[in-house]
Amino acid sequence: MAEQKVKNENIKYIVRLANTNLDGTRQAVYALSNIKGIGYRTAEILLKKMKIPMNTKLGEIDDSKIEEIKELIDKRYNEIYPTWTLNHQKDIQTGENLLKVGPDLGVALQDDVNRMKRTRSYKGTRHERGKKVRGQRTRSNGRKGLAVGVIKKREGPAEGAPAPSAAPAAAPAEEPKK
Repeated sequence: MAEQKVKNENIKYIVRLANTNLDGTRQAVYALSNIKGIGYRTAEILLKKMKIPMNTKLGEIDDSKIEEIKELIDKRYNEIYPTWTLNHQKDIQTGENLLKVGPDLGVALQDDVNRMKRTRSYKGTRHERGKKVRGQRTRSNGRKGLAVGVIKKREGPAEGAPAPSAAPAAAPAEEPKK
């Protein structure tokens, strides 16, 4: 017989962090990596610093720890994360190393691309044209929306197929008299 899952009264099924709804039934490390801008490794570092076991379900973590995680993600990232894990290093306006999460990451990346386009940098012009930006080859790869290969002309009906019926030849049109 199939075992039925018993609902746990102590678990929160949806946890809200960094403007993202997370599944409380998943392990904390995997659930946190669903936040845009936080990967598996960053989530692992966060949980180790908080002394939370990685296989704990996110919904089983008490509210005080969840608030602490929110604060660490939003404000105190430099205390916990090594510089190499931050996803927006040497910010152009402040010069700081930042961790951008959620919609802030998308906005920051779009601003960076727009700045490159405005300054007419090589990467900016590649972005404008929709070409590869990071040095990939383009001769045989990255063709979007084009037909690849050669299309042969059909010469006649295939064997065994019925021949198309011949339409009667149209009579030539008469020229108007002058």
